[in-house]
Amino acid sequence: MFIPLHDANTLKHIKVQWVTMALIALNVAVWLFTGVVASPSASQATIVGLGYIPAVAFHHATLEPALAFTPEPLTYITYSFVHSGLWHLASNMLFLWVFGDNVEDAMGHVRFLAFYLLCATAGALFHGLVGTTSEAPLVGASGAISGVVTAYVVLHPRVKVWVLVLMRVPLPLPAFVPLLLWIGQQFVMLLIEPDGSISWGAHVGGIVAGGLLVLVMRRRGVPLFDREVVTPKAVRDRPIPNPTMVVAPGQQLRPRLPWGKQ
Repeated sequence: MFIPLHDANTLKHIKVQWVTMALIALNVAVWLFTGVVASPSASQATIVGLGYIPAVAFHHATLEPALAFTPEPLTYITYSFVHSGLWHLASNMLFLWVFGDNVEDAMGHVRFLAFYLLCATAGALFHGLVGTTSEAPLVGASGAISGVVTAYVVLHPRVKVWVLVLMRVPLPLPAFVPLLLWIGQQFVMLLIEPDGSISWGAHVGGIVAGGLLVLVMRRRGVPLFDREVVTPKAVRDRPIPNPTMVVAPGQQLRPRLPWGKQ
């Protein structure tokens, strides 16, 4: 178990990660309603109404009319904005804050939003396929976050990430070390606890979607696996001045040798 704290990865194509911040704000707003403002009955109704229920999606059960206020196809997305508790929300939003900005940078605002929602959809679908008759509502952004984490490690495996290991030891590590271990854990846990209280299926669905979608949704020219340094567009378009060189009378301008001597 690790908690990401910070990464040494600056933005190259965008100035502000607007979509990442908007997603965090929306998740927090929904939790404030369901977890703080609403009554227990209204909170439960919201969780059931917005959550993804496999038995309903696969037509093994139906919701009461009072709870079916969200069209069933939309619950493949709406579930990802509802969280069961503060820790559930905080952990997902921390992962999104640390890793989402660079994935948004690599894709652009609109494509990143589409990527996030598609990963959420894939997480719900895979969760449903693991247990088609389950009547428990799936909630949480973990499927989408799993896709973001996978895209990040595909794009930036060698970037330094500071992580808190065992809740107490901060370590700077190359991103591929903690993230690949985390990704592997999701597959192992799905095999061990396919019907556990944590939806490992949603995590795996998001991982698979994120790993595939990043290949086609990243900006043109953005490399995979940190194979080269991408020069920001603002720098590429900046004209390079041609400095004036003054040569003393009687001297000839000679080319500069590689080691800096003339």
